[in-house]
Amino acid sequence: MSCWQTVQDYALRSIGYGERQLPKTDFTLCEHFTLIGSGLIWNVYFGILALLIGFFIANAIAAGKAYGPRWLRKLCDWFILIFRGSPLFIQFFLAYFIFLRLKQVGILPFLTAAQAGALLVLILNTAAYSAQIFYGALMSVPKGDVEAASAYGFTGWNRFRRIVWPTTLRLAWPAYTNEAIFLFHATTLVFFSGFPAWQQRGDALYYASYFADKTFNPFVPYPILAFYFILLTLVIIGLFGLVNRRLNRHLPGATPKLRYRPQLIR
Repeated sequence: MSCWQTVQDYALRSIGYGERQLPKTDFTLCEHFTLIGSGLIWNVYFGILALLIGFFIANAIAAGKAYGPRWLRKLCDWFILIFRGSPLFIQFFLAYFIFLRLKQVGILPFLTAAQAGALLVLILNTAAYSAQIFYGALMSVPKGDVEAASAYGFTGWNRFRRIVWPTTLRLAWPAYTNEAIFLFHATTLVFFSGFPAWQQRGDALYYASYFADKTFNPFVPYPILAFYFILLTLVIIGLFGLVNRRLNRHLPGATPKLRYRPQLIR
């Protein structure tokens, strides 16, 4: 079988299109790259949805913590503490069993427990970390900017939307870029929380583990998996860099460069 034929058969296999049976013996590098790349579709799916939804939740929590009444500030503090203070792996398992129970009583019939639970955990986890980032940036907005906005007649929501929030994004964006990178890396943990491998469909780590188990050689599939995530990281840095330049377009020649700082301990 040619490499092009392998790509045609397995490139979209993780989402149900292409060859139904996985290769059993004589694995080629093309099969490794194609199947692991196919599984990466699920990682990107989880990462993008969690990032988009979590972004808005994080901004709401940051604003509530900064400007809300006392009970709302306490609620935001506890939300951030719970999801930042407990291991992400434990959150996955708890959500999996909760959603499994919901499916048993007839709720969520169109999503597997792992799909719904893992997505919810990723959304809430990144919202908690991002909320703290945005809150710190919100508290760092220069008071002179706020006073100048008030002098020009901006008040309340209009001042927040036109002055405070854009400044918050500019200050928080480099740190938020690192959170986005970590979020996409964290999607590999979904595999351990009961990811639905129905008809041998799964994420990138599922196929990497499949090859490692069959060949007893982890030094081929896992470096390929790491290679894909390095490429994904470069794409994220590039896209977020474009947004960063857009946010700082009024500062010609002074756009801060984004730096990737791996979070070794979290």
